[in-house]
Amino acid sequence: MSPLAVQTAQAQDGVQTSRGTGAILRSLDKVSSALTDLDLAPGESADIGRLTVRLGECRYPSGDPNSDAFAQLVITDRNTRATLFDGWMIASSPALSALDDARYDVWVLACRTA
Repeated sequence: MSPLAVQTAQAQDGVQTSRGTGAILRSLDKVSSALTDLDLAPGESADIGRLTVRLGECRYPSGDPNSDAFAQLVITDRNTRATLFDGWMIASSPALSALDDARYDVWVLACRTA
């Protein structure tokens, strides 16, 4: 992995984390049952129905990149211009910090590491 692509950071709980080059997210339209996978780089956004999902960054445990992923996301409703979610989502605990929307679910699958 390139040193420019991944920076190491010390998480608050003492677990060494690395910054991924992007995140892989999944969305569910609860009305149509359509699943959509998103592959976003930091700063990129994608539209899902009336929502815009923007990735700030994605972090993962340095010793085991496949074990978990932590993504900083901002999700807005383009119709109302309301921010529906602004924070960190954790792949291993999606209900801990989840998007609250009647039609759409969005969750983190993994960080892109290369």
